[in-house]
Amino acid sequence: MPLEGLLNLPWYGIVAITLALTHITIVAVTVYLHRHQAHRALELHPLIAHFFRAWLWMTTGMVTRQWVAIHRKHHAFCETRDDPHSPQVLGLRKVLWQGAELYQAAARDHTLLDRYGQGTPDDWLERHVYSRHHRLGVSIMLVIDLVLFGPIGLSVWAIQMLWVPFWAAGVINGIAHFWGYRNYECKDAATNIIPWGILIAGEELHNNHHTYAASAKLSSKWWEFDIGWMYIRILAAIGLAQVKKVARRPQLDPRKRSIDMETLKSVIQNRFQVLARYSREVIAQVNRIEKSRGDAAARALLRRARRLLTRETSLLDESAKQRLAYILANNRHLQTVYEFKLRLQTLWLERERAPTEHLLQRLQDWCKQAEATGIEALQEFARGLQRYRLAAHTNA
Repeated sequence: MPLEGLLNLPWYGIVAITLALTHITIVAVTVYLHRHQAHRALELHPLIAHFFRAWLWMTTGMVTRQWVAIHRKHHAFCETRDDPHSPQVLGLRKVLWQGAELYQAAARDHTLLDRYGQGTPDDWLERHVYSRHHRLGVSIMLVIDLVLFGPIGLSVWAIQMLWVPFWAAGVINGIAHFWGYRNYECKDAATNIIPWGILIAGEELHNNHHTYAASAKLSSKWWEFDIGWMYIRILAAIGLAQVKKVARRPQLDPRKRSIDMETLKSVIQNRFQVLARYSREVIAQVNRIEKSRGDAAARALLRRARRLLTRETSLLDESAKQRLAYILANNRHLQTVYEFKLRLQTLWLERERAPTEHLLQRLQDWCKQAEATGIEALQEFARGLQRYRLAAHTNA
């Protein structure tokens, strides 16, 4: 074997190829393992699905059934003691730096695998090669790297082996449940780390994913970019993928002027967007007005009020709840819009056990009472709800 390897590349060429190889691995994780296998948001042509499966076998040694089962349990028990890797429970440092160990510990739980690993590949190759000899794949990758790059191939291989444990098991499972921004107030602490999902192929947009777990597209706002979705669209264009589910977008009809059953169904279907709009157009605006009207003490009190007023209630600790209670007790308008937010949320919290006619009446009453508050932002929001309608066709 030549000392410099078959490719005989300069250092920057080796760096470029290493980044390309690790990027393929991350794309395989997000497109194949995550969106295709775990959430069934898209179908992949057997050719591309098997390429991703074989590539992950060589570059991570991960078993599809194990990864899928652990991820599904994560969604089922997110931020609880049954979550395999919650930084809210285990601490950020542990999940960030020991994410791979947490994955391996969960993978040894056969009950977990049986319950959450249904529907994953179970063919001859999976049973006799990929699952049984998962260390063989990474060994083959080591030989390939050494042949192509020479001794430096050992470093290339090491980076490949560390890439997913750090970025996926560590950063996504850790930081993306601890720090970042939130488009939607879902029940768990998932955040979007940055709005441009390139390095981790879209997984950076983790709050969007936890809000719409079954969506093949992880970006939500116009300024967000999900490179994994770009690859899915390319695969779909050449017949190698079929998108099954994407997050719904609210459909508005400017001619609609009544709160009817269609309004109710649309508001419930689009509840996360409705709540995000309420936070932006009502709570934030009223908070801004109240700050401008108050003295220095009031402005200091309300400076950080918006986050407390819009945050999912179950995610507030005792200290935050006390600060929120104090703010509400000292500002009538904020107390009003906050109470209306909670009442609006009960419509979808009770959607499975309350008759739809009862929910419709409550929504109509909510809008009438909102109009009567005299708070302009709340009145405008209530009128805007009249325009919500169901989409004629949807793929979600």
